[in-house]
Amino acid sequence: MAGRNVRRAGAAALAALSLAALSACSSGSGSDEGSGDELISVGFSQLGAESGWRTANTESVQASLTEEAGFDLTFVDAQQKQENQIKALRDFIAQDVDVIAFSPVIETGWDEVIEEIKDAEIPLVLVDRTVDTTVEDPYVTWIGADFKQEGITAGEWVKENAPDAKIFELQGTMGSGAQVDREEGFDSVVGEENIVGKASGNFTRAEGKAAVEAALQAYPETNLIFAHNDDMGLGAIEAIEAAGKVPGVDIKIVTIDGVHDGLQALLDGKFNYVVECNPVFGDQIADAIKKVYAGEELPKETIVVDQAFESITQEELDARLY
Repeated sequence: MAGRNVRRAGAAALAALSLAALSACSSGSGSDEGSGDELISVGFSQLGAESGWRTANTESVQASLTEEAGFDLTFVDAQQKQENQIKALRDFIAQDVDVIAFSPVIETGWDEVIEEIKDAEIPLVLVDRTVDTTVEDPYVTWIGADFKQEGITAGEWVKENAPDAKIFELQGTMGSGAQVDREEGFDSVVGEENIVGKASGNFTRAEGKAAVEAALQAYPETNLIFAHNDDMGLGAIEAIEAAGKVPGVDIKIVTIDGVHDGLQALLDGKFNYVVECNPVFGDQIADAIKKVYAGEELPKETIVVDQAFESITQEELDARLY
């Protein structure tokens, strides 16, 4: 990878190339020091804008990968469609960017395009979600949350606080890393026998509401909902209230994300427990990309630190970044 960067820099830059030059190169387009104002070209494909979490993550990425920070960012929103994302990745290859980064919509179906990225000798950084691929050594590094642990944490709260609950599980986009791992973690703790039903709300508020409306008809015994993200949980609140029940009391709600609206629902007593999935790690992505560009060794995984909330104050909520 370092050799690829040298090739791109051209003959003139090759003579002066050093770690110090790379450091100056990454410092921003306005720098007159070192090797000048060369920017690291980055193609980033975000999977969509399905939730408040995703919006916060996008804002963090775009705020960190700026020209002032040393990047030439091409950002593409895939609108939750894998075919859009694959096209974006191929466009990045055609543009001959220095580094490609993306948050995959689902885990499978990437073999061909990842092989193309490898053949082009462009380092790949995975963000937030993971891939299930047969390609050997498919990416340089992955940065994101431990989805399985998030599910386990949610399940442990339910097991301790509502051990006899009749649970409806509101799943995220089927086949996505977040859906697969959160479900596995949660179910391993509470046990399949305590889950009366499951359906996907595709990580959106509207589809979460529709899924819960149907669930309250199909599984009237439901008294706890585990939602794979806050937005679906917020949709569940609407469905529960429309059915004449009290969210947080008649039907407890446990969610994952920790976005502002979700924690506001916790403060209002409509959510009972929220496991954070911190979306604000654009600075870590930027740091990883600079190291990749410089040819440095990186850990295969970087876990973003999360916390969990059984309660929150207005002051704490107001102080949060998202």
